[in-house]
Amino acid sequence: MRRTGCIDYVELPGGKLEETKRFYAGAFGWRFIDYGPSYVAVEGAGVDAGFQGDPAEAPSKPLVILYAEHLESLRDEVTAAGGEITRPIFPFPGGRRFHFRDPAGNELAVWSEL
Repeated sequence: MRRTGCIDYVELPGGKLEETKRFYAGAFGWRFIDYGPSYVAVEGAGVDAGFQGDPAEAPSKPLVILYAEHLESLRDEVTAAGGEITRPIFPFPGGRRFHFRDPAGNELAVWSEL
């Protein structure tokens, strides 16, 4: 069950997706769901995850993604607590999300189905 404010997903830069999928399938037995030519979701990794193969969209480091039942409310709480919004709310297949930087300089994201 998803809970607001909990880690829900990890997104990784994908580079060459076919090679990346072969590596993780061979080394760890992970399975994949393709979402278009530049994104794959991961199954069997212990946490929901995905690889972004589009260099223009890929995070430079692993991106931890939190869940929010009410996206705008959590965005406002992040801002009030001192977080800096680095990417305003935007749609993606399956929901919407925003990115923020914490006071230590880490970039995270928050997503919602609505």
